[in-house]
Amino acid sequence: MLQVPFIRENQDLVIARLAKRNIDAAEMIAEAIELDEERRQTQTELDNTLAESNALSKEIGMLYKSGKADQANAIKDRTAQLKDDSKALTEKLNSTSEKLEELLFKIPNVPHESVPAGNTDEDNEEVFREGDIPVLHENALPHWELAKKYDIIDFELGNKITGAGFPVYKGKGAKLQRALIWYFLDKNTAAGYQEVQVPHLVNEASGLGTGQLPDKEGQMYHVTEDNLYLIPTAEVPATNIFRDELLKEDELPKALTGYTPCFRREAGSYGAHVRGLNRLHQFDKVEILRVEHPTRSYQALDEMVAHVKSILQELKLPYRILRLCGGDLGFTSALTYDFEVFSTAQDRWLEISSVSNFETFQANRLKLRFKNSNGKSELAHTLNGSSLALPRVLAGILENCQTEKGIKIPDVLVPYTGFDYID
Repeated sequence: MLQVPFIRENQDLVIARLAKRNIDAAEMIAEAIELDEERRQTQTELDNTLAESNALSKEIGMLYKSGKADQANAIKDRTAQLKDDSKALTEKLNSTSEKLEELLFKIPNVPHESVPAGNTDEDNEEVFREGDIPVLHENALPHWELAKKYDIIDFELGNKITGAGFPVYKGKGAKLQRALIWYFLDKNTAAGYQEVQVPHLVNEASGLGTGQLPDKEGQMYHVTEDNLYLIPTAEVPATNIFRDELLKEDELPKALTGYTPCFRREAGSYGAHVRGLNRLHQFDKVEILRVEHPTRSYQALDEMVAHVKSILQELKLPYRILRLCGGDLGFTSALTYDFEVFSTAQDRWLEISSVSNFETFQANRLKLRFKNSNGKSELAHTLNGSSLALPRVLAGILENCQTEKGIKIPDVLVPYTGFDYID
C-alpha cells in the first residue's frame, strides 16, 4: 500500500497519477490525510498522558518514602484519571489506525509517469514486436481441435474429474508441458535466478502482503476451514519469503524463480476467446521475481523484459510487448509490460506474460526493508514476471507450429521432449 508520508507530501501528484487509472481519488486522499492527522494527534496525547502518569507514579513513590502519605494519596486521584484517559486514547488510536489501514488497502498503486492514460486493454501502448506470423496450410486448426486430433489434451475428461477449466494433459502433450517447465526454469537459473519450491496454499497475511487480498479475494479459491488460499501465482508465496525481513544493502538484489500450478476463480463466459487453453481455472506457470534497491528497480525491470524476450526468441514465436494503460494496470503495479503471442489459427493475440514493478507498494505491506548505506531502514522495491505462463505458450506452439505432417516442436525444446513432432 502507499506510504502515508508519501501521500501527505505528494497529494497533488498522487491524485493526478491515480486519475490515469480513471479514479477520482481526491476524497480518499483527503480522508487518509485527515485520519493520519487524527492518529498522530491522538498518539501525541497518549504519549503525554503516559509520560505524566509515569512521572506521577515516581513522585508518589518518593512521597511515600518521605512519609508524606496524604500528599501521595491526593495525587493518586490524578493517576486514576490519567489511567482512564490513556485507556480511552488507546482505543481511539487503535480505531483511527484501523480505519486508516482499511482505507489505504483500497487505494491502488500510483502509476509510473510513463504509464499511458486509458480505459481498457484497447488503450495499451505497443512498444515492441518481433517474429514473422507464419502462413498455415489450408486445413489448419485451433489448438483445442489439434489437442483432440492428436489426443494430447482432454478437456472433457478434466470436466468429468473436476469441472470446466481443469484439462488433463496426455502423452506427448504432458511431456511437452513438462519440457516447457524444465526449459523455463533452466533459462531462469542460468540468468541468475535461484530456484525455489514453495507452498501452493498461503495464509491471509501472505495474500495481504502481495496485494491479492482484499482486492482479488473473489478470484481466489478459499479453504474456509483452515482460512488458507490456493495460490493464483508463485509470486504470492515466493515474495512472502521476505515478509518482515530487514536485509543488508549488499544482499540486494534477491532474484528467485519457481514453478507452481496456479488457481484462479473467474466468472464464466463463452466464446472462442475462452475456449481450450485460453482461460483455465488451473494452469502451470514459471515465475521470476526480484527484490531490488529503489535506485535500480527500473533497470531491473528492463532486464526482466529482455530475459522474457530471449525465451520467446528461442521458441521462435511471433510476439509483441504492450505497456499497459492506467485503466488496465493491476492494483499493485506501478508499471507493467504485457507479452502477447500471436495465435495464427485463432487470428488473435494471447497474453502470456506480465512483467511488473511494484516499487514500494508490496514492500510496505510486507514490511520488507533493507538497511541503507546511512544505516537507516528503507523499503525495498519488488518486481515479478511470468517466465512463462504455460497454457497460451502451449496454444501458440500447437497452432503456429502445425504442419500437414504434424506439430513441429521448437528446436530448443527437442532436448527436453525427446521428439521432433507431435503426429
